[in-house]
Amino acid sequence: MTQPVSARLKIGLSACFSHADPARSLFTNKTLQYVEQSIAHWLMSAGAMVVMVPCPTGETARGDTKLSHYAEWLDGVVMHGGADVWPGSYGEVPLKDAWIGDQIRDLYDLALVEAFEQAGKPIFGVCRGLQLINVAFGGTLYQDIEAQHEGGLRHRDPVTYDQNFHQIEIVQGTRLSKLYPQVETARVNSIHHQGIKGLAPGFEIEAWSLPDRVPEAIRRRPDKGRSYIAATQWHPEFHKYGSTETVDDTPILHDFLWACATAKVAPKTPPRSGSGKIRDRAARVLRQALLRR
Repeated sequence: MTQPVSARLKIGLSACFSHADPARSLFTNKTLQYVEQSIAHWLMSAGAMVVMVPCPTGETARGDTKLSHYAEWLDGVVMHGGADVWPGSYGEVPLKDAWIGDQIRDLYDLALVEAFEQAGKPIFGVCRGLQLINVAFGGTLYQDIEAQHEGGLRHRDPVTYDQNFHQIEIVQGTRLSKLYPQVETARVNSIHHQGIKGLAPGFEIEAWSLPDRVPEAIRRRPDKGRSYIAATQWHPEFHKYGSTETVDDTPILHDFLWACATAKVAPKTPPRSGSGKIRDRAARVLRQALLRR
């Protein structure tokens, strides 16, 4: 039976950025914020209503809408894939100009994670989303796996793109292993060149790439009072429905949406503040300078 609109989960999806470009013939010199179709359709496949969460600041900003308003209204958020994470977000200098990432998007994403974490709403990250979540809570990244991780695979092939695959090992005893009972290894897509170097405190690794052992899935430990946060380095939304060539995306999606449904009916608690666990203190001034200029 089709769910009524009032019963459907409302899931936020972080925005991708295409910054103002005077050479672009369409929307010349205008900032674009958008979502990739597959990930929206992935969430919609389970009946969720998907809403892109636009950055509320910038040179054209008007009104008083805040990210915290979206966090209060929505049932959860998915952190989208996309550009590299700026190394400055985790205290490093870019080793190459090509790895400079998107500093403005980082500040928006950090603020979005902060808003949903403080509201106690579930957060799921995909690819860049995993990296950003790790950085937000104090972790670090390889700026380039092949260059910095001995024996590192080529995790991103620009020619084959989403047809680039490798094996993962699921860590037994984790929540992910319970979603895939009796599955120890699986095949996933691989569309990234950065990855987790230092894991954020309070998180655990749920899957490793094989054979080079780069973290492929993480989850925040479910200590008392902590909301659901999980992420995969691969793109579950790119799994071809019904295919057995790559790991089925359905258990991951249903786990996240179950967490959203559970949080929706849980007793409301005041927003948390001053947790000190999200890397946003140094970013606040930058966020004001870059996103409100």
